[in-house]
Amino acid sequence: MAITWKISSMDRDLTQGSNENIITTIHWTASDEDADGNTGSSYGSVGVTLVGTPTAYADVTEAMAIGFTKAALGDEQVTAIEEGIASQIEALANPTTASGISW
Repeated sequence: MAITWKISSMDRDLTQGSNENIITTIHWTASDEDADGNTGSSYGSVGVTLVGTPTAYADVTEAMAIGFTKAALGDEQVTAIEEGIASQIEALANPTTASGISW
């Protein structure tokens, strides 16, 4: 299993000083699925501050945006998100409770 990170949207300032189209917030999803079809997911938003010479907005790829997202979240938070998704899948694969009616 490998967590799949996706970017659903990016907010940006149209003008920021002498720069244009500077990404300020990234909205993301992360998900995974095991061989039996059990899934887990997480989503959120993170503010980003891109320093140095900004990449032109039109040139930002999803892979780059995922990198910006993970950097803004930090290693500990990324690990916690991914472990949470794995826990969701584990709970579906090995349930400890059930519901229904007995008749």
